[in-house]
Amino acid sequence: MSTSSSPFGSSSVRAAGSGFASSGRFTRPAQLDQALIDHIAGGADPQRLSEVSHTTAASLLDRVHHTQDPQVVGRVLTLVEREGVDLVAELWSDADPESLPGVLWRLYMLRTWMHRNQESISRLWRVGEPVAGASSAIAGVDQAPTADDIARTADSILSGAFVGDFAVALERASAFCSVISAGLVAEARRRRERAAEVGEPTLAGTSRHFVRTAKSLHGTSVDFRKGATLWREGRLE
Repeated sequence: MSTSSSPFGSSSVRAAGSGFASSGRFTRPAQLDQALIDHIAGGADPQRLSEVSHTTAASLLDRVHHTQDPQVVGRVLTLVEREGVDLVAELWSDADPESLPGVLWRLYMLRTWMHRNQESISRLWRVGEPVAGASSAIAGVDQAPTADDIARTADSILSGAFVGDFAVALERASAFCSVISAGLVAEARRRRERAAEVGEPTLAGTSRHFVRTAKSLHGTSVDFRKGATLWREGRLE
């Protein structure tokens, strides 16, 4: 995610389905099973990779839910940093948004995005919260969060998916995306109006960028909300 020059520092978010994608690079210590890593590196067929995707997602969720060991939870939270985004993407990024690995991929990318853009997201939250209705309460964020609050929220949403009610965690993620999307739309409108007043094309261009990002976040919010429903119905696999 490249950083924009706007004062909000909003990073570009592209849809993977309707989810998040990151261009960041991390080191890749061999924390996952080495045979699995070798298998991926050698090129798995799509069917086999889909099976591995679902198996690893279900196994990871089940293991943490049953142990709830703080050290295990900590390692799971930092899975992307520890294993490398490329490896995690190989496992889960192509999964259907309405599947367990697809939902987990989006949760991890949401956390990564929130940690990388704490300041800008805290400002966008303050813009979006007044027009987002009940979403702000569902997300569990103060009206005027600091950058540290955004980072803590990112961790609590993801950890809640593993040690709490999975559907509730998805609903919080959905609500959070809705508020930030509303903030982006409001900021885009303000910039369009300002561009019309002063004839500044850069402001108009930034406004379009904000609208595209808002649409991506809205799609991700919908994915999370559907995931919560499917989980409660026992159909998120």
